[in-house]
Amino acid sequence: MAAEKRLSDTQIRKCPPGKYFDGGGLILVRATRSSKWVFRFSLHGRTRDMGLGKYPAITLAQARQERDRCRALLYQGIDPIKQRAAEAKRAERRDTSLNKIARDAFEARKAELKGEGKAGRWFSPIELHVLPKLGKMPIEEIDQLDVQKVLAPIWHTKADTARKAANRLKIILKHAKAMRINVNLMAVDEAKILLGKSKQKSAKIPSVDWRNVPDFYSKLSEPSITKLALRLLILTGARSYSLRFARTEQFQGDVWTIPAVNMKGRVEDVDDFRIPLPSEALHVIELAKAFERNGYLFPNTKGGVISDATMSRHMERRGMTERPHGFRSSLRTWLADCTDAPHEVCETVLAHTSGSKVVLSYRRTDFIEQRKPLMQRWADYVTGETNVLNLGRQIR
Repeated sequence: MAAEKRLSDTQIRKCPPGKYFDGGGLILVRATRSSKWVFRFSLHGRTRDMGLGKYPAITLAQARQERDRCRALLYQGIDPIKQRAAEAKRAERRDTSLNKIARDAFEARKAELKGEGKAGRWFSPIELHVLPKLGKMPIEEIDQLDVQKVLAPIWHTKADTARKAANRLKIILKHAKAMRINVNLMAVDEAKILLGKSKQKSAKIPSVDWRNVPDFYSKLSEPSITKLALRLLILTGARSYSLRFARTEQFQGDVWTIPAVNMKGRVEDVDDFRIPLPSEALHVIELAKAFERNGYLFPNTKGGVISDATMSRHMERRGMTERPHGFRSSLRTWLADCTDAPHEVCETVLAHTSGSKVVLSYRRTDFIEQRKPLMQRWADYVTGETNVLNLGRQIR
């Protein structure tokens, strides 16, 4: 039997705040600033209220239609609130939007990423340049023209970001394919053909000429956190991330063992890396221990670690264009110009891989014994212990 219709659109528009019953359990709860529809029902001896949406977004006719659907479920002994929750879950599973699949792919890869991707570097090219335009689009509908359109604005102006966005998008499409979604795996490669070769060349990170490193190092004598971090960075050739997240327990004797999670690359592709510490590096570490907080050798004031920009800002204030990462290039060039160390040993100093996968699978050494005297020679040179002519400009 149809529920009695007690309300009208005219009445609803004019009625003051209060509760108004339409029959069959449908209620309009009218407030001063907003109104909503409620369906009141009883099941298994329990009375419950189920929200049906706000008025006037949900019209009287739509509210009645939803009430009737809920009453039909009750007739079958089905709780309409639980049914709606189940339908929402099914709808979520059917969501094949790029936004949903991209975030699923990111979640699946977090364990492989440095710091589980918390810094956002892996996802940000997609989040900033792709999702705003294609995020709501079903991933199975995305083709090379769509990819071309989103990458075109940055293809020549932000080449590195565009490359990362394209690579991430390929991974996301493969993730969708593994979910048995019918996607075009060639969409990114075909978009690259349409975009053409990027005009922007990859810029090298400016580095201090190795001849000028001792002069710069001599300006870091004040034992502040920033200057101590720069000194250890120069002496070890470590990457900024590894150094900033260095913990006291990583230093045992004259060896610094950097855990794989703090190394460049995917976690499963790298191992812990050992750096032999020259005497000057051990001295710097002892000085830095005075600042230790929460186990970190180079902490910030908030309980974390110094930022990636801290050391760069110090160099900028000196009027320098060079950057901290460039000291790795200074060290590598010094190794080539001033030593006769084998190529694979020099590359290992910087934690670079050298050789084919087959060679690497058989070579089970990190050359630490060969690297020890090299790092000591570098430290002696940097600190002025060796008599090497400074041929370059003096750094302020």
